[in-house]
Amino acid sequence: MSISKEIFSLRDQVIWVLGGAGHLGQPTSLLLEQLGARVVCMDLGNRAQRFVERLTEGQNIVPESFDLREQHLIDEFVAQQTVKHGIPNGLVNLSFSASGKTLEELTASDFDLANSLSLTSTFLFTRAVGQRMATHDGGSLVLFSSMYGSVSPDPSIYSPPLHKNPIEYGVAKAGLEQMVRYLAVHWGTKKVRCNAIAPGAFPNPSVQNQQPDFIDKLSSKSPLGRIGQPEEIAGTVAFLLSAASTYITGQTIAVDGGWKCW
Repeated sequence: MSISKEIFSLRDQVIWVLGGAGHLGQPTSLLLEQLGARVVCMDLGNRAQRFVERLTEGQNIVPESFDLREQHLIDEFVAQQTVKHGIPNGLVNLSFSASGKTLEELTASDFDLANSLSLTSTFLFTRAVGQRMATHDGGSLVLFSSMYGSVSPDPSIYSPPLHKNPIEYGVAKAGLEQMVRYLAVHWGTKKVRCNAIAPGAFPNPSVQNQQPDFIDKLSSKSPLGRIGQPEEIAGTVAFLLSAASTYITGQTIAVDGGWKCW
């Protein structure tokens, strides 16, 4: 078997990126486009449109608007986008939901709402796309878990007024990792792969600017001694979408600077 540098190319592939205009979604969308993909960047409201309008490069990124909370519209939306853009070769879903409340404050409604988006909506959207991939030439599904899908937040790094990462977020991410395994087995013979990425500490710029002490504590939890850079997520996404990972499925890849090593 000969190996070419083209093994990492995404030339002529169609990739849908849910949450593609967010903190981690923007560099992901840009890198996938630079690797040759036609990227359909999907996000809430006009976020994707604003992101694309600001670009001086990335001419093969197309904005679309969708709200995953509208579960009754998911099948219709996926059908419309398939007609418009074709069955995707890859789907990346960076969406998440969390209440931000403490354990004591959390209501049943809060818990259910967060998991409805993080689990139920993710399942419905992924199933709609995966079924189409399974009847076509296969594809790669990349979902997003978190380090908190397998470990609990360390309370010592969250000083008031910060709350530790809420319980429903971690519960949903743990469930998503099982979803990935199930879907990988279900569609394996149809050449549809399903994997997850579990980021570590990737705080957004506002948190970095406003909470320097918190950033120092996050950094100290990583053997690498720093927080992650968004581009480091983008690279892992590109790998899982490319031909370089065609024998990887049902896995959750930690991109956490070694957070869970100690």
